[in-house]
Amino acid sequence: MISVAHRFHGYGSLRGVYQSGQTVRGPLMNLRYGLRDRHKPYRLAVVVSRKVSKSAVVRNRIRRRIYEAVRQSSVDIEPGTDMIITVFDEQLAEQESAKLRAAIDELLQKVAKQATK
Repeated sequence: MISVAHRFHGYGSLRGVYQSGQTVRGPLMNLRYGLRDRHKPYRLAVVVSRKVSKSAVVRNRIRRRIYEAVRQSSVDIEPGTDMIITVFDEQLAEQESAKLRAAIDELLQKVAKQATK
C-alpha cells in the first residue's frame, strides 16, 4: 500500500483532476492526471465501480493490487502529480503481478513523458 501522504483526502479533492486533467489510456484501465505545486508529494486514487464487479471483495482486491503495483513501480513519479486510475475490467483481480506491474509502469511512463512537455 502507498503511504497516507500519497492519498487524496476529502470529497472534493478529485474534482480538480476530473475537470482539468489529461487522460492516458490502457487496455484495462486509464489514468487521469493533473499537475499542482511541485513541493507537494504525488497523490493517487483508484476508482473501481460496481459495474466492474458486484463484489466489494473483488473491487477492494483490485484497488489494493494497483496501489501495491504503483508503490513497487520503477518509474519515478514527479512530485505534485495528482493521478486517478479508473479500472474497466474485473480481470485485474486475477492477472499476474508482473503483467499488472508492467501495465502500471507503461501508464506512468506515458504520464512522465507528457508531463515533461
